[in-house]
Amino acid sequence: MTTAGERAQALLDVRKLTMRFGGLVAVNAVDLAVDSGQIHSVIGPNGAGKTTLFNAVTGIYEPTEGHVLFEGHTLARPLSAWILIRTAIIALLAGLLAMTFFVRADGLWKAAIRENMPAVRTDPFSYRQAASTAAEYLTVRSSEATTGFVGGFLVTLLGALALWNRSRRTTDVVALGGIARTFQNIRLFQNMTVLENVLVGMDRKFSATFLGMGLRLPGARREERELAAKADELLAFVGIQGRDQMLAKNLPYGDQRRLEIARAMACEPKLLLLDEPAAGMNPKETIDLMGLIRRIRDRGFTVLLIEHHMSLVMGISDRIAVLDYGAKIAEGTPLEVKNNPKVIEAYLGKEEVH
Repeated sequence: MTTAGERAQALLDVRKLTMRFGGLVAVNAVDLAVDSGQIHSVIGPNGAGKTTLFNAVTGIYEPTEGHVLFEGHTLARPLSAWILIRTAIIALLAGLLAMTFFVRADGLWKAAIRENMPAVRTDPFSYRQAASTAAEYLTVRSSEATTGFVGGFLVTLLGALALWNRSRRTTDVVALGGIARTFQNIRLFQNMTVLENVLVGMDRKFSATFLGMGLRLPGARREERELAAKADELLAFVGIQGRDQMLAKNLPYGDQRRLEIARAMACEPKLLLLDEPAAGMNPKETIDLMGLIRRIRDRGFTVLLIEHHMSLVMGISDRIAVLDYGAKIAEGTPLEVKNNPKVIEAYLGKEEVH
């Protein structure tokens, strides 16, 4: 059981998180507190809800119920003054457009423009007279004009705010807020080079303008060299240095896993989520991966790990949470989890009594 004191210090605080898909409850009221500097693992049988939990934490899914707090607050796109101004302008234009339809756009056009066209083509067109005629036309139909404008304005405004609310907690917002991840099924850019894959993770660190990059100005080139050097350092850190110009798809499977970790680290997150990083690796690669995960933690990252290799989990984890059928059935140190009867039953089944 997580105490209030532990929650107050938690880097990631998942509270009563529930994910429903129709009648299926994939994650059921899960609590999880991950402290800074830990390697915290989530284990459980296939279908226990582990990856669904990761997807809810990283913004791929919006939790049906519950909350995901990072450093004490929800990672969400703020409602800035620029968003409000832009939304108001769009709603104003939509209101004016709706108003013209309510008062018959063809009649307004005829009254304001066609009836004020000069008899002689060389005479100037009077925009002031056209505006005056349009105002008279709208005054006569003031109720229709008001209904159209207010209706169009409110529908667009409320729709835009609802869309913003739905997009507040997207994956990019979560990543920029300090949470990065890898995937159970490798999701590299296969036809890009190893270096380019890592640079994608540094995208938001490019401060050069579009014009500067397009014209290859000195500042942009210098920044590219600096970020490429950082990317090379990350590739060396994960153990695939010297392959920066290879296509990602040409790397061995284990190295593709390492590249995905390097790309996630390039975002400089505070919390790194690794979804079955040892999947498909041979025993030697798995042992090497254990060392890499420890070095990642020592580098200042907090790690949240999903893994089926129990030797890896038990060998590197500070704490372990166990899921079964979407619910958390145990949590504690590796030794506590290993000897927990509920965990043994979840993995090995319950002996029948005859």
